[in-house]
Amino acid sequence: MATVIGVRFRNAGKLYYFDPGKLWPTAGDAVIVETVRGMEYGEVVTGVKEVSDDMITPPLKMVIRIATAEDAQHHVENVAKEKDALAVCQKKVDEHKLQMKLVGCEYTFDNSKILFYFTSDKRVDFRVLVKDLAGVFRTRIELRQIGVRDEAKMMGGLGICGRQVCCAAFLGDFQPVSIKMAKEQSLSLNPNKISGVCGRLMCCLKYEEDHYEATRKQMPKVGKEVITPDGNGTVIDLNILKETVRVRLPKGDGFEQKDYPMQDVKRANPPQRQNAKQEEAVPQEEETEEAVLTDEMNEEMDAAEEITEE
Repeated sequence: MATVIGVRFRNAGKLYYFDPGKLWPTAGDAVIVETVRGMEYGEVVTGVKEVSDDMITPPLKMVIRIATAEDAQHHVENVAKEKDALAVCQKKVDEHKLQMKLVGCEYTFDNSKILFYFTSDKRVDFRVLVKDLAGVFRTRIELRQIGVRDEAKMMGGLGICGRQVCCAAFLGDFQPVSIKMAKEQSLSLNPNKISGVCGRLMCCLKYEEDHYEATRKQMPKVGKEVITPDGNGTVIDLNILKETVRVRLPKGDGFEQKDYPMQDVKRANPPQRQNAKQEEAVPQEEETEEAVLTDEMNEEMDAAEEITEE
């Protein structure tokens, strides 16, 4: 077990663990920490707690100090300079005619490095660009190519639901999303309806997937025969959110459809019958083994009689 605090460096950013040392900052405090990029200004999200060693990536960096008013002012100045730096970088990109789209810019707290984030459909040779930027800013320059999901996270925007995109609002890490989740939830497979502003499948498809999977296992499949309070019928539809089953029942010369809570619907052919078949098969195997033993004993007795006769 290790004693750590959780720190984020930007809104809805990834959560990183640090060793608080002798300091005990609480959630909401600003701290100066040591990272692989240098000194950084971040916000404490989770206070001091113990986590298993599997949840941390060694070596665990230290918290240098709790941020002061001067540190907070310096951080605000760095954020203000990022817009100007992004404009200068965009001008240099246009001069070199590079096929890249600038997304964002970050200053490290100690101003030892400036990071520029960009997207591109192909690999870009930006060595000359880095030299020009280093000559302008007189500090170390780093360019990072990111994907479309990270671009949406940094840029923000509104989803088709009308709310701020989840990745920019509260998601720390991206979770795997597949088209199977849309099928499981009976959603339209039209890419325009299940894709986010980044052009990839919406992250929210993952939110209710566990509930859909767990509930669907407790309900009969479409097309199966079931027993209802009104008699036997065939399942024609499932409503996972309401946990109801729509059943087609015979009525006179035709049929009628009714919705039932899944607790009131029972499978006409429960899966226990398979276990019963397996239990019936066990005695047959035992009888077969006994028959084999009997045959072997008979052969040994016959051989003994032959020896006696000789």
